[in-house]
Amino acid sequence: GSLMRRRDRFDAILIETTGLADPAPVAQTFFVDEEMQTKLRLDGIVTMVDAKHVVLHLDESSECKEQVAFADVIVLNKCDLVTPEELDQLERRLRGMNAVARIVRTTNAQVELDAVLNVGGFDLDRALQQRPTFLEPEYPFEWAGAFHFDEGNATLVINDGPDPEMTVMAWKLPNTTADAIAEVQDRVAVFFSADPQEIAPGQGFTLGTTPVSVQLDRGGEKRFLLNLPERGAYALFTQHHPDEFSMRVEQQGHVLAAASEHVFNPEHEHDEEVTSVGLEFAGEFDQKKLNSWLGELLMTQGTDIFRMKGIVAIKGAAQRFVFQGVHMLFDGRPDRPWGETPRSSQLVFIGRNLDRQALHDGFHACLA
Repeated sequence: GSLMRRRDRFDAILIETTGLADPAPVAQTFFVDEEMQTKLRLDGIVTMVDAKHVVLHLDESSECKEQVAFADVIVLNKCDLVTPEELDQLERRLRGMNAVARIVRTTNAQVELDAVLNVGGFDLDRALQQRPTFLEPEYPFEWAGAFHFDEGNATLVINDGPDPEMTVMAWKLPNTTADAIAEVQDRVAVFFSADPQEIAPGQGFTLGTTPVSVQLDRGGEKRFLLNLPERGAYALFTQHHPDEFSMRVEQQGHVLAAASEHVFNPEHEHDEEVTSVGLEFAGEFDQKKLNSWLGELLMTQGTDIFRMKGIVAIKGAAQRFVFQGVHMLFDGRPDRPWGETPRSSQLVFIGRNLDRQALHDGFHACLA
C-alpha cells in the first residue's frame, strides 16, 4: 500500500519467489487487486532454469512444469555444465511445453537487464515479431512440399516406413514458393488435426479440408491417387518426412520434385503433460458467443489452463481485442485499431490435458 503511494519514485517492481513457487497466485494479484490493477501492469514472468539439473525436476515435479509453462522469458543457466547437444535437446523440450517464451542462455546467471525487464509479456505481437514461428511446435505435420501439377491425377508412391499409416493433406497454392507454404501452414494445421478419412492403396483422394490417412500396412510399394481439378500450384502436407517412407510423387509417368519444401519442427514428446496449443482464425468473432464460451472454458478447465494469450478480431469493433489469462482469471482490453491489417485472430493456450480439436471447435462456433 505505502509503496504504491510513492509510485513516482520507482521504475519497476521485481518480485523474486523461492525455488519452486507456484507463479499463479503472484500473477493473479495483478488481475484481482483493484489498486494493483489500476497502477501496475504485469510485465512478464521470468523463470530461471538450471540446465544441468532441471531434467530431474521436469520428470518428477508438476510445479517445475507449471513454472516453465507460465514463463514469458526462460533464463537457461549453467550452460557451461552441459554439452551443446544436451542444451539443444533441453531447449526443444522446453519449447514443447511453452511455445511462446523467449529462451536466454546464460552462465553464472549473467544476464542483460534488457532481457528480463520490459518484457512486454502482455504483448503477443512482440512474441510474434521475435519468433514469427511461435506456433511452430504445434504443427501436426513434419513436411510440406510445393508442386506444379497438371489437371488430372497425380500419384503418391509410398513404401514401408516406421508407421502403418500416415496423415496427408493437399492444398491449393497461388505459386510454388516457400512463402506460399508459409502463408497457409497455420490454416492447414487447424484442419490437419481433425479426424482423417482412411484410404487404402489404389484409392484416390481430392483436395479439401478433411485430411486423409493413407493405410500402409501392406508390404511393398503402395500407390494413392490425388485428383486435381485444374493445373497449378499445390502443397502436400505429410505427417512424417517423406524420406522415412521413400515417398515419391509422380504424374504421367514422371517423378516430380518439390519446387520448394519446408521441414517443420515436429513435437515428438507426446507424453509431456504440459503442451501449448496455437489456433488461428480468419473472420470475426461474435462478442456475446465468445464471452460465454470463454467463461465456460475457464470454469470447466481453468485449473488445467496455466496461461492463455490472444489477439482477437471482434465483429463491429475497430480495435483489436487483446487478452491474457492465468488459470481462472481473465484480463482483456481493447488494443490499437486494426487499420489496414487483415483481421485474423491468434490464440495460444498453455496447460495440461489440452484437447486441440475441442478448443478449435469451441472457438470456431463463436465466429460471427
